Amino acid sequence: MAVVLEKPEQLVLSRLDLTPATDDDVTVDIEWSGISTGTERLLWSGRMPAFPGMGYPLVPGYESVGRVRVAGANSGREVGERVFVPGAKCFGDVRGLFGGAAARVILPGARTIPFAEHLAEQGVLLALAATAYHAHSQPGLTQPDLIIGHGVLGRMIARLAVVAGGNPVVWETNPTRREGAQGYTVIDPSTDSRRDYRCISDVSGDGALLDTLISRLAMGGEVVLAGFYDEPLSFVFPPAFMREARLRVAAQWLPSDLAAVKNLAESGRLSLDGLITHRSDAMQADSAYRTAFGDPSCLKMILDWRTCS
Repeated sequence: MAVVLEKPEQLVLSRLDLTPATDDDVTVDIEWSGISTGTERLLWSGRMPAFPGMGYPLVPGYESVGRVRVAGANSGREVGERVFVPGAKCFGDVRGLFGGAAARVILPGARTIPFAEHLAEQGVLLALAATAYHAHSQPGLTQPDLIIGHGVLGRMIARLAVVAGGNPVVWETNPTRREGAQGYTVIDPSTDSRRDYRCISDVSGDGALLDTLISRLAMGGEVVLAGFYDEPLSFVFPPAFMREARLRVAAQWLPSDLAAVKNLAESGRLSLDGLITHRSDAMQADSAYRTAFGDPSCLKMILDWRTCS
């Protein structure tokens, strides 16, 4: 049983045949999968730009956790382990983009990562945590002192900045999303007059903000595009020139990023509390996706697959 986007805004649950496993693979019974309000929203709405593997029908989802049901001899995993699953391509003619929103998946064991039992459903958040880590916490990168957007990714970036000793400010226009800060400040951008930020992390996905963000930089400052943008980006050159501004695009996380945030979460240094706000039985996936994309109070919606057969 899997979530299938047959075409934009048409989502169904379907029984799909799984590609046979090899000795390198594991079969995982999924417990929970998260719904991404970035890339998955673009897939659902039909606004996803040209992307490798793009096309319908597809199985979405890259934020899944579950138990290893069968472990191939060369998989490196053990039956019963709880693992994070970043997606799968095991559905035959139905594309796995990203293929994690299913009751059972088959994928190479090397692509999974075991994590501590006590994290349980919070394991679905490891992908966003790794995305946040990749944007700013890798060696040689700068932690942000301004973050645009207080959704889950913005909160992850802010929490990691605090772990690193920073004290970031977060801009959030929606009053209902200004709650829940942990060691940092969330403000209405209209109240902020600063124009000396060294590093601004934009997770809004709104390219129209670029000129505004450049105008708030200190000399030699950097804007990091950490969201996903479905429209061409542009900016007025003279203000960027005067500040000798730098623009950096943060790409997809790497396995090393996932390992780093797993260790931080397991040790308690990085809190994943308060980020999963909505839960739904997987059989109600269509309404769950609509809530995830349409309810501003929903930070992270997860689907529960444990009773789905």
